[in-house]
Amino acid sequence: MHKIMKQLTKAEEDIMQILWLLKKANVKTIIEEFPEPKPAYNTVSTIVRILESKGFVDYEKEGKGHVYFPILEKQDYSNQSLNKLVDNYFQGSFKSMVSFFVKKNDMSVTELESVLKEINNKNI
Repeated sequence: MHKIMKQLTKAEEDIMQILWLLKKANVKTIIEEFPEPKPAYNTVSTIVRILESKGFVDYEKEGKGHVYFPILEKQDYSNQSLNKLVDNYFQGSFKSMVSFFVKKNDMSVTELESVLKEINNKNI
């Protein structure tokens, strides 16, 4: 049984993507990674504290400020998000999901074989 974790909002996920990339960052550094128009300092600071309360990030003191870092691996969140997608939209069937993407995206036989090869190599 896999542990159910809280879902991220789009804004939270944007910040997590930056933290997963940088490994550690203060609010100022996180803001620098955003494209223009950059979010306000208070907005990012608030979202980081929400991520901390949800158990996605932690911090260490550095001078007068905090440096934040992810405590949840990107892979773990990706797996949980994919499982939720499959459960909610494909009745828990990965086969249905793959079939959907093959039909909707005109996936070639070569691409499908490549995906199957990757799955087989991971012994899923």
